[in-house]
Amino acid sequence: LMLRAFDIPHNTHLIGLYSGTMADDLAHMPLARLVPALNTPHGHTQDSLAMAEYLHEQHPDKGLWPRDPAQRMRARWLVSELHSGFSHLRGDCPGDLLGQMPDFKPSEGVLKDVARIQDLWASSFDMSGSDGWLFGEYSIADVFYAPIAGRIANYNLPMSDRATAYVEKHLSDPLFRQWRALGLTK
Repeated sequence: LMLRAFDIPHNTHLIGLYSGTMADDLAHMPLARLVPALNTPHGHTQDSLAMAEYLHEQHPDKGLWPRDPAQRMRARWLVSELHSGFSHLRGDCPGDLLGQMPDFKPSEGVLKDVARIQDLWASSFDMSGSDGWLFGEYSIADVFYAPIAGRIANYNLPMSDRATAYVEKHLSDPLFRQWRALGLTK
């Protein structure tokens, strides 16, 4: 999604995450054990935050992070908090692309994670004056929160109207829809 969203030339190789071929599919990247993984002329990484920073360094003209320094700092904060947090949401609501759980009963921990996510989103909308993407223009922060939007929709988690609109923006975005469809192919 990150590569497509910012029109960065790449080749995609599908990994058999659930088919039992993952180790063989990643054999050309000996340290990689997780997905996504990125193979570059400078080496490879499997960490999405490292990928984001690498792509930003290699393509500074693509606008991966917000151009405004305060918004860029906030975007990095949101991505870092997501990258290392929200363990209840991640644990109780796996990122199943097909799983619709309309009767899911969220735990107190999931509700706290969702409340924190809404606070982060609202502060970003307020900072940027946007009611679309978090910082007006689509950024890495939106890429990182795309799977969260999918989880929120799949598990029918309670959200404010403003947060629901952001989730729906992701769900209707053509690149998100393509990314989701691609994830169902192997």
